Amino acid sequence: MTRLRHIEPVFVDTIPAVLESGHLYISKRYRTAVHRCCCGCGLEVVTPLNPAKWRLTEQGAAVSLYPSVGNWSFPCKSHYWIERSHVRWARAMPQWRIDQVRRLDQAAADALATPRPPAKAPVTPIERRPGWWLRLVRWFPGR
Repeated sequence: MTRLRHIEPVFVDTIPAVLESGHLYISKRYRTAVHRCCCGCGLEVVTPLNPAKWRLTEQGAAVSLYPSVGNWSFPCKSHYWIERSHVRWARAMPQWRIDQVRRLDQAAADALATPRPPAKAPVTPIERRPGWWLRLVRWFPGR
């Protein structure tokens, strides 16, 4: 297996049935990027483009994919970044660290999926200083 050092972005409407190694197929319509694993094992890597998963940035003819691609469920367990269409390899991770990253990823996805409570109404100056309000009410009882 030969590790890739460069990956070519290919913008498509739909992901093709046959993927060529060394190409990152990007469908803006379906907000997905797909490629063959950069380690050379040939397995298909799907990266959904959304805030909970991956973000794609374009720099001219080059692209970057953030965060890194960790293929820890693959036999190769490859881990790399795609930055300006270059593949930057990470060191191997122990299983405990892979489990930790997966938990953090899940927590981040859950946080994005959980609806936020409605914003509270702004606090008025009277509510901020109840002591002042109470003194005023004592001066003018019954009003």
